[in-house]
Amino acid sequence: MNTPLPTRRLLLGAAAALPLAAPARAQGNFPQRPIRIVVPFPPGGAVDITGRLLAERLQPLLGQPVTIDNRGGAGGNIGGDAVAKAQPDGSTLLLGTATILAANKFLFRRSMPFDPLKDLAPITRVTTGTVLLVVNADRPWRSFAELVAAAKRDPGGITMGSSGTGAVSHLTLARINAAAGMEITHVPYRGGGPAITDLLAGTIDMMFDVIPALMPHVRSGRFRPLAVGSAARVTYVPELRGVPGMSELLPGQGIDMQSWYAVNAPAGTPGPVIQRLYDAIAQVARSDDFRQRMEPLGFTPVVDESPAAYGRYLQQQEQFWKGLVEASGATLD
Repeated sequence: MNTPLPTRRLLLGAAAALPLAAPARAQGNFPQRPIRIVVPFPPGGAVDITGRLLAERLQPLLGQPVTIDNRGGAGGNIGGDAVAKAQPDGSTLLLGTATILAANKFLFRRSMPFDPLKDLAPITRVTTGTVLLVVNADRPWRSFAELVAAAKRDPGGITMGSSGTGAVSHLTLARINAAAGMEITHVPYRGGGPAITDLLAGTIDMMFDVIPALMPHVRSGRFRPLAVGSAARVTYVPELRGVPGMSELLPGQGIDMQSWYAVNAPAGTPGPVIQRLYDAIAQVARSDDFRQRMEPLGFTPVVDESPAAYGRYLQQQEQFWKGLVEASGATLD
């Protein structure tokens, strides 16, 4: 006997839905395999430390091993590109920085291998922080005003080391040089470590760099902090509470240099998987334990309201960092 037409339609509709059911179940059970967080810098730096603290705390929440894969090179582009080209199943994530995700496409104008806005899916930021201006403690300048006055008396005579052309330290210097009407000479290094070594030796005069890298030498008395790059003071690091921010030092200039770290997945990662990752990462970043580990390093945990909210923030940041790169004249092509 032939099946009535309405029944046949129902059966055909159910059969057509079957191929969609398995992926939906897989997404609902995510994760079913280990997760890898790509840190696009060598081990031991601030991004690596953050990634390892995050991975350690994500593992019990996700019920799978969470490992760190250090893939440094090309200003972070090698690691970022590896994630952009990975399977979009949530098992490979990028812990990126403001420069990789918002500035690099303007620094590597011809050789940027991926577009963060198109090739990565936003999840959330996890930390934010600023940069610290320090001078060798043997130098005579005891305040930012004294440093500016000396730089104006001897244009180009004071030298600042950085971790490389286009790094946040370099872009901060370019912005502050213009705002203060001074000329401090930028000396790029292949990484922050060699620059810090030369600052300790007195080969260069000063550095802007992320707080974790500089604080051991501030605490030892070898470096003297004169300013932070954020508009407000850094009150969560006890030794820096007396160090002024840019709203005090250069009022009206709108300088608020913030370096942030964020987690992204490959574009095309299913929405339920993104949400599962967001929920777990947000739980870690909002915990007192994570805050207590990050703040002494000079970072404040932060969580965006949603992956979409972080995506909008990233679009805004791209324009902000584009302006900084263009003002600095930096290029890495």
